[in-house]
Amino acid sequence: MAGKVTIDDVAERAGVSIKTVSRVVNREPNVREKTRETVQAAIEALKYRPNQAARGLAGRRSYLMGVLYDNPSPSYLANLQAGVLTACTAASYGLALSPVSHSAPDMVDTVIAWLKHTNIDGAILTPPLSDNIALVTAIKALGVPCVAVSSPGPGSGPANVPAVVIDEEEAARQMTVHLISAGHKNIGFIKGHPDHYASSHRYAGFKAAMEEAGLVVDTALVKQGYFDFASGKAAGELLLGAANRPSAIFASNDDMAAGVMHVAHQLKLEIPGDLAVVGFDDTPLSRQIWPSLTTIRQPIRLIGERATELLLQAISRDTAATNPVLHQLDFELKARGSSATG
Repeated sequence: MAGKVTIDDVAERAGVSIKTVSRVVNREPNVREKTRETVQAAIEALKYRPNQAARGLAGRRSYLMGVLYDNPSPSYLANLQAGVLTACTAASYGLALSPVSHSAPDMVDTVIAWLKHTNIDGAILTPPLSDNIALVTAIKALGVPCVAVSSPGPGSGPANVPAVVIDEEEAARQMTVHLISAGHKNIGFIKGHPDHYASSHRYAGFKAAMEEAGLVVDTALVKQGYFDFASGKAAGELLLGAANRPSAIFASNDDMAAGVMHVAHQLKLEIPGDLAVVGFDDTPLSRQIWPSLTTIRQPIRLIGERATELLLQAISRDTAATNPVLHQLDFELKARGSSATG
């Protein structure tokens, strides 16, 4: 077809009204599934691309979605954002990213000001922002739909929001069982950032597995980390310098596990012969270090996609406040060289 494809062309090809095409493009409800499929087929055949500015004026939307983050793991953020972008592109939405210092005293006011300035249609909150009840409550009061990532929608009542999670506690329990099954009894643990919902649940899973096996958690071998390489390295130095050195260390994410392995290599310790090391997240880093890292694979990219899909539903149907959804995805234990026994 010569010239720029218009909404009129799509309507003519699909045999529907322009208004129906608009409803499909804007992901509005009350469109028959068969009609939606017919219109979508016409859009794809004609390679029609909606005019974002016109869409915004017609529907009083910006067709822009926001991701707010304060996470020290670059791999986690990159994977999550890739998933969000995939879903945004499919829905003809733009994406705005905003770094936020969750510990700043004016954090809530800063976020609300940014939301007003950008006029985004909805926000995806990553941990630890997704765990902050005051922030979630303020965003909802502003009337902006939001979805929490790796948090079950903090609190209850007015702070409840749709969320995408994995079973953090069960995943950590299974990883600890993996180490115990390999013969380890003296196991060190590095906690994640205390402001993250996931941190306490991963530690709870570790403790549960130890107790189930009749093993005592040596609190001297439990160190605080902050989900970054530097804190993992610092905790590794303490653990591997202890008189009662552990035979295995479970770090609450891959970045901290890499820090432990760095220290172990400096001390000329063989991995896994002298020390087994395991992590959590299955970021690309886990396959780039040597030996490759045993870890929990949480589908970070898929989490981003699902969170975006939930947000799009909340935007189009205005259900965020009245019908919060908890969407739990599967995890997988990836056993690799850092904990091999043979």
